[in-house]
Parts: sequence; structure tokens; C-alpha cells
Amino acid sequence: MPNVTFFLLPDVDESEQNNLICDRIADLFRQHKKVRVWGRDKTHAEALDELLWQRPADAFIPHNLYGEGPANGVPVELCWPEASGIQRRPGYVLLNLADQVPVQAQQSQTVFDVVPSDDAGKKLARERYKHYRANGCQLHTQPLNPEQK
Repeated sequence: MPNVTFFLLPDVDESEQNNLICDRIADLFRQHKKVRVWGRDKTHAEALDELLWQRPADAFIPHNLYGEGPANGVPVELCWPEASGIQRRPGYVLLNLADQVPVQAQQSQTVFDVVPSDDAGKKLARERYKHYRANGCQLHTQPLNPEQK
């Protein structure tokens, strides 16, 4: 069963939340992890893609949107629920930013799930938590704070 860590987002605007998410992606990359980021939708994945491209050259993170780049993938792949034909990528951790648990979560040994600060987002995160718990996952939580950059 996968290990699932819930990252608790602070109550900041969406732009700052996306920057914190990109910082976490960078942390995972520096830990030599391959990451499949599951955005809320294609627009969200494209926004994260743009933020990752804006990082300084010495902090570049090899990444691409699903369907772009080499066939064998890159260390960070940005996906979204509506994308079709998504292939399994062994060895990738999953960073879930979507409202639902993606099917790919069961294919990963490590899942990171983000809990938004708004009440509606928290309610959806509780449902994902229940899903993971019902499937025997080991669950953890930790804050995703600006101080952790």
C-alpha cells in the first residue's frame, strides 16, 4: 500500500500556493525523485508548467506537460484528469492537486496530496483521506509553509 502524505496549504492567495507547490516539486526533484504532478485541470497544469519555466537557470527542473517531451518521460510530468491514455510510469511519486483521487495513485508507492485552505477544498481532501485510509494506506500530514522554501 502507498504511503500518503497530505500537505496542508496555508491561507494565502492561489499564486503563492502554486509557488509553494513548485517549491515542493523542486524539493522532490532534488531528492532524486521522479514526480507525476496531477493538476486540477489542464489550465492548472499549464500554470504550474509556466511557473517551473520561470525558475532561475541554476534551479531548472526538467519537466513537461503530459504528451510533450520524450517518450520515456522526464523527472517531472504535469498531468490532469481529462488527459487520455496516461501510461504508468514506474518509480514516479504522485503529487495530487486534483479534487479526486486519481487512478494512478494506486500505481504509486508514494503519494503526496495537497489540502487547500478553503472549506470546500478541505471537505474534498477529507473524502480523499477516507479513500486512502479505506485502502490501507499509511497516512501522514505536514504543513506546506513559506518558511520551508
